[in-house]
Amino acid sequence: MELVALLSSGKGTWTQVSGLMKYGEWDKIILIGSDFAKDFKHEKEFEFINIDLDKKIKELRDELSTKLKGKFQGMEVALSIASGDGKEHMALVSALINLPVGVRFAALTKEGVIDL
Repeated sequence: MELVALLSSGKGTWTQVSGLMKYGEWDKIILIGSDFAKDFKHEKEFEFINIDLDKKIKELRDELSTKLKGKFQGMEVALSIASGDGKEHMALVSALINLPVGVRFAALTKEGVIDL
C-alpha cells in the first residue's frame, strides 16, 4: 500500500510522518507540501509533490487531483494528516476520493503503525 502524507508548516508535526515512513511497510511514499517542506529529509525514498497551500480550498483540491492522478497502483492508500490544517486536509481527502482511491488513515502509536 502507498503512504500519502501532508507536510505542512510546523516542523514539529513532521515527526509523525517520519515515524510512519520508518516503521511502516510501504510500496511507495508520497509526501505533499509547499516550498517550506522541500527540505524534509528521510532515510527512506519518497516522492515529493510541491503544492501551493495558500490557494483557496477548491483550487487546492484541483491542484492535488491533477498532481496525484496516476500515482497509485492499488485502490486504497494510507493517509496521514497529522500535519496541516482543516482546509488542507479537506482538499487532500476530496482529491483522493475523486480520483477515485479509498483512504485508510494511518498513525504511529506506541504500539506501532495502526490503521484508524
